[in-house]
Amino acid sequence: MQKKFISNLALVLLLNLLIKPFYILGIDAEILKQVELSMPGSYGMYFSLLGLTFIGNIFLDLGIINFNTRNIAQHTQLLSKHFSGIFTLRIALAAIYFIVLMLIGWFFHYSADQLYLLALLGFNQILVAFTLYFRSNLAGLLRFKEDSILSVIDRLLLIIICSVLLWGGITETAFKIEWFIYAQTFAYGFSALLGFLLVLRQTKKFAFKWEFAFSLMILKRSFPFALLILLMAVYYYSDAVMIERIHPNGNVEAAIYARGYRFFMAANMIGYLFAGLLLPIFSKLIQNQQKVDTVLMLSLKLLLGISVTLGLTGFCFQQEIIHWRYQINGLELQQAASAFGFLMLSFIAICITYIFGTLLTAKGELKQLNIMAFFGVLINVCLNYVMIPESGAEGAALASLITQTLTALAQLFIAIRIMNIKFKKKDRFSFLLFFLLSTIVLLIIPSINLSWMISLLITLFTMLIISFSTGMVSIKYIVEIINEKKKS
Repeated sequence: MQKKFISNLALVLLLNLLIKPFYILGIDAEILKQVELSMPGSYGMYFSLLGLTFIGNIFLDLGIINFNTRNIAQHTQLLSKHFSGIFTLRIALAAIYFIVLMLIGWFFHYSADQLYLLALLGFNQILVAFTLYFRSNLAGLLRFKEDSILSVIDRLLLIIICSVLLWGGITETAFKIEWFIYAQTFAYGFSALLGFLLVLRQTKKFAFKWEFAFSLMILKRSFPFALLILLMAVYYYSDAVMIERIHPNGNVEAAIYARGYRFFMAANMIGYLFAGLLLPIFSKLIQNQQKVDTVLMLSLKLLLGISVTLGLTGFCFQQEIIHWRYQINGLELQQAASAFGFLMLSFIAICITYIFGTLLTAKGELKQLNIMAFFGVLINVCLNYVMIPESGAEGAALASLITQTLTALAQLFIAIRIMNIKFKKKDRFSFLLFFLLSTIVLLIIPSINLSWMISLLITLFTMLIISFSTGMVSIKYIVEIINEKKKS
């Protein structure tokens, strides 16, 4: 069983850490680069509309996926009964989502072309939502390999299709953002169909049916999760929408913001995978009334070691990294690099959220989390309204950094108070020494007269040595966390 679990975990990490970062930094970033060269602002408009579809995603899920994964894992015999009922409910939610999304577009006075793109992106989000639902059933049935393949098949198809369009020489026309959206529709549609067939193979029974009492029960039990998802989505994805809406040159500024955001999203995958790994561990420990301190400290050290290394290094080499990927100069480079630097610092705060937010979710403290998220939304929206008109992408990234730092600290203090967490002197010393040595390294090495790429590699290597020598990163920690996941 242990061998099976570790092999499945390795498959998940391999697929996600190889395919998705290449898609984000290779394909998506290249599309941004080419589209902005041929038609400045068009990617910024796409990025803003995409952010709007993410915020409205709450109507597609309402917390059902979290509920369904736990429910099927505990009662696999309910798959045949629940699959058809929840599938039909999600069709109704998809219709509501699409109507609300188009009404918001009309309220924002989008043009006909913008509404067309919004409709396509909204439909794509519906396909993604159904794929996530099918994956939740596979995860509940412990069909890890099928779930892992389904998690990356859409990105793999997009890599193939967009690579042909970008570099295949099949067209003399400059790459258009519409092509990217059409490619997404095909890839997401294929993924959703494959997911449906994989689940159908397990249940062997499907029929469209609407049961009001069943749907109401599902929505009631998932509502606290839904509210938290909505609030967090607002302060995660509202930046791009607000840049496009309230800045005088919104489309271009949104594209500038997107340049750094691509790298941030690639790094953020690490924290997201950690959260998925830790949720069942924390849940099982709390259910058995066992202390979470050991696992909490192991995961906190490991994720902080990784996030501080990537975050501070990205901040110190912000201009070099952005210029290397996009070949831009002047004011545009300065703005994109500054936004990227702030986003990479916010990555450190978000990783703290992944640890303590996951712990509070496992504890069932959704009321506390929802209150925190509500104030996070207020802070983020107010800061964006003040900063974006003057500072554009830089202001939005700084607003995100402030918001993520405050909400991370809030979750840290809530977790310490509720869970009675104690930090040992040895752990406090380890954190302090790691931050001190990291700061010294990042002050000295970038100032040495070397090429930036060599300086970057030396910095990363030195930070890795510091992480291991101060006890922040350890292979032993990873093995212990995996063993805890196996037990849970």
